[in-house]
Amino acid sequence: MHTPIRIGTRESQLAIWQATQVRKFLEEQGITAVLVPIKSDGDIDLKTPLYELGVQGIFTRSLDAALINNGIDLAVHSLKDVPTQLPEGLEQAAVLKRGPASDLLVYKGDGEFLRHSDSTAVIATSSIRRIAQWLHKYPGHTIKDLRGNINTRLKKLAEESWDAAIFAQAGVERIQLRPVKSIVLDWMLPAPAQGAIVVVCRSEDDEALQCCRPLNDADTALCTKLERDFLRTLLGGCSTPISALAEVEEGDVYFRGQLLSPDGRHKAEIEKILPVGMANDVGRSSAEELLGRGGQVIIDRLRAAG
Repeated sequence: MHTPIRIGTRESQLAIWQATQVRKFLEEQGITAVLVPIKSDGDIDLKTPLYELGVQGIFTRSLDAALINNGIDLAVHSLKDVPTQLPEGLEQAAVLKRGPASDLLVYKGDGEFLRHSDSTAVIATSSIRRIAQWLHKYPGHTIKDLRGNINTRLKKLAEESWDAAIFAQAGVERIQLRPVKSIVLDWMLPAPAQGAIVVVCRSEDDEALQCCRPLNDADTALCTKLERDFLRTLLGGCSTPISALAEVEEGDVYFRGQLLSPDGRHKAEIEKILPVGMANDVGRSSAEELLGRGGQVIIDRLRAAG
């Protein structure tokens, strides 16, 4: 293994913040580490909506390739961007304690349009999950595509005549860019693993795995596993509006999952509460139950339309 440990990161401000946290945690254990910035395909193509790029892992594959080719020792990702199946030869070394999982609305004006479900407004986001949930609640609103890193999207929102744009709360707050005119969308169910940071390494690299073990937060690792199991079982990618959130409270896991049609008109949802010790399969079993309660109809419609 190389000394210092080489931590691969995308070049955005948020990605570097995340990788810096990992470096700090390692250095607290007396392990020297350096950041190695790598450009991702998702950062380069800012015009194509994410779900039309047709590639799971658009933001992670450049780092994963560098890892496989021994150009870096660790890759740091937003876990929500990571495909549910990692490339062969790579494995999850640690999931850091989760930040806020919620979505955040940054708005202009007085936000009056939020008070009535029959209002009209222009909302910017490229996430098909956010679009579907927003249109379910506000069917009269118009959606505009908005891509790029947080800084780019905030700048674009300021320049355009849009009313608001949707962001991940954790990302905006981590780099201290949350505007005063913003509210947490507590009714919107997040993307599976939103707000969580994962460290990936080569499966054969026992030293890297051992170094990262103290960074792992057991509750976050469990909750994000359940959410990603739900996603995997529903065969969801960027083009499927799937949401899930698991939370541990006083020894119980609270799990919520949701599947919508892209236009927001049709929704199937599920909630479960189980003791932590019995919850390991709740993501998969909830997805299967959801399919039998209207979810399969939504997926069949999606496939027919695609």
